[in-house]
Amino acid sequence: MKIKAIGDRIFVRLEPKAEQTDGGIYVVADIGDCRNIGIVESVGSKVSTVKEGDKILFHVFDELETPEKDLAVIRENSVLGVYQDE
Repeated sequence: MKIKAIGDRIFVRLEPKAEQTDGGIYVVADIGDCRNIGIVESVGSKVSTVKEGDKILFHVFDELETPEKDLAVIRENSVLGVYQDE
């Protein structure tokens, strides 16, 4: 089931924190640390700064709980920036 954001809300799929060992192996540490980078999954009708698929940096204090552990709901004004390809 897909959920659609409304108003100025944005659904963000959080990126897991990954650490690389000396041998080059990535270890994902998901211990409940604050995560503030993610991929936009759904945008509300009033959101004009981001679109689905954008990788964003957001203000973590405005994050609302959702039934899914790796999905966050934020307001548009919580977006601090959009990552750009170089």
